Amino acid sequence: MSALGNRVTTTTQDKLLPKVVDTILNSNVGLTRVLSKAQKFSGERMKFPVKYAKNATGTSFAGFDTFSTSATDNRVNLEFVPKFYQMTVALPLDELSANATDEKVIDLAKLEMASTSHDMADDLGTLFYGTGTGNGSKDFLGLEAIVDDGTNAATYGSLARATYTTLNSTVTASSGTLSLSKMSTLYNAASSGTQTPTVGLTTETIFALYEQLLQPQERIAKTVSVMKGDPGRGLNSGSGNIGGTGFTGLFYKGFPILADEKCTSGVLYFVNEDYLDFYALPMAMTESVKYRSQDIEGNDYSDVKGLGFSWSGWIKPTNSASIIGHIYLGGELISQNPKRHAKLTGITSV
Repeated sequence: MSALGNRVTTTTQDKLLPKVVDTILNSNVGLTRVLSKAQKFSGERMKFPVKYAKNATGTSFAGFDTFSTSATDNRVNLEFVPKFYQMTVALPLDELSANATDEKVIDLAKLEMASTSHDMADDLGTLFYGTGTGNGSKDFLGLEAIVDDGTNAATYGSLARATYTTLNSTVTASSGTLSLSKMSTLYNAASSGTQTPTVGLTTETIFALYEQLLQPQERIAKTVSVMKGDPGRGLNSGSGNIGGTGFTGLFYKGFPILADEKCTSGVLYFVNEDYLDFYALPMAMTESVKYRSQDIEGNDYSDVKGLGFSWSGWIKPTNSASIIGHIYLGGELISQNPKRHAKLTGITSV
């Protein structure tokens, strides 16, 4: 781009637009839906009683037949401890001083907090599809650990999946291709009566492959709530929307298939969101994240707030002219019933 002459540059003031356009962060669909309905983490660990076997003492009888007097022990606890993630915001005081003038267009401190919260949410979106083994197993559990048959996570909630086989999800190798019959088999494996998947999560590539499988009259993209709709109102009721916006989905058996750029390559997940929650534990001696990132556009992180996100406040180091703060998220991603989820792996074509 050619430079303007001095006649223009010496007589015309520069204009800084009051918005920052994000050109780096991408979509974060799965994590957004889960965090938008976060639950409260209680106690030093959370325990979920699960039933893993039937009472086998039932029998037909006649007359004076004797009955079994054996007690049934068929429940055990899933146990989860909270984990924590942080990201640092740091600013030198000389830059803050220069920003605190009448010519200020964007508040530097607020912008840095908002930008950092977006970056942190982007990191968490990656962890959402992980195994939880990163950084010495300090990472939050992800779908690759929850929607698993023992391949990635031999134990789940402190229980061995080989022993408690009902903790296994259905994991099916696609042998490369995606088909409606394979999707139907996967759906049936994760379903029982009214217990059915509520959302499909996959890559943009597989989302496009699924679209190819549909008849032209079936290729209807619908807006799906950021948060799952209230029971009985349908996914598009708007009751769970944030800011009236949502994701674009193609439907399968009444639930949306959504493309998430964070999703594991080659995988299509069928998830029952009734059995998938982030249980959040706010950090002690902090304040909840309440700011809105109105100065940034171009990504899906316009409101990074909610249960579990907290802010340390500004800290002044003793050895530098600066301020430092930390954004925290505490808790754990938990499924009380991994059996109700499924995934198709190794998808490359139709």
